[in-house]
Amino acid sequence: MQTTTAETETTFIEVGKDAARRRIAMRILRAQMPSERPALVWLGGYRSDMTGTKAVAVEHLARDRATDCIRFDYSGHGASGGAFKDGTISRWLEESLAVIDHATPGQRLILVGSSMGGWIALRLIQELRLHGMGERVAGLVLIAPAPDFTADLIEPNLTETEQRSLDERGYFEEPSEYSPEPNIYTRALIEDGRDNRVLVGTITTGCPVHILQGMRDPDVPYGHALKLMEHLPADDVVMTLIRDGDHRLSREEDIAKMKQAIGNMLPSA
Repeated sequence: MQTTTAETETTFIEVGKDAARRRIAMRILRAQMPSERPALVWLGGYRSDMTGTKAVAVEHLARDRATDCIRFDYSGHGASGGAFKDGTISRWLEESLAVIDHATPGQRLILVGSSMGGWIALRLIQELRLHGMGERVAGLVLIAPAPDFTADLIEPNLTETEQRSLDERGYFEEPSEYSPEPNIYTRALIEDGRDNRVLVGTITTGCPVHILQGMRDPDVPYGHALKLMEHLPADDVVMTLIRDGDHRLSREEDIAKMKQAIGNMLPSA
């Protein structure tokens, strides 16, 4: 993915205990003048990091709109510690909650989730609502969201060779269009994914939702985004289908749509 020079300093927190302890890298932008505007929280995708084009654009928007922005890397990603093969949705959700608790205590939030980050965002809202803090989420912007991708998009399409590799080695690999290194999917990720499914009933976010989805997305078909909408009957949901958009949605015109969607959820003053 194309990157832009990151302007904020990298800081770290420790998450987990004993052998599961890992060092999570964050970049936190603080508005020069305190305001009531929600903080923007970037939740990246599978194997993406916080220096990607969209993540940096979110921080630039926060700077322009005089609000806070939090970017971070899941364990096994970017500048964070931990092994990628140990990653699961539960593990990365735990880290997301820890970062929010550390960086934005009590502050209202606009969650911006890309691909797998959309799944993490939905689970994060569920956890906040479970603990009586659902009102903290002021808005949700999902870019090519991939909730339940392990159960809905990977498991049904496993080849015999991939299934055998899972059974015998505990993981399988597939070529990546975005990296010379292959994607790795572990048995632990897939099994944990079943426990974190969100497309199994009504999802209530309690906030406005804007979904941006490319219709030429080879990784997450736009029908998956339509399925997500069916599970959000109580929310104010807007979907923008981008006819020639791919999965990354990182072109200049795609970034403009993302920033507009986020900006519409920020108070003007």
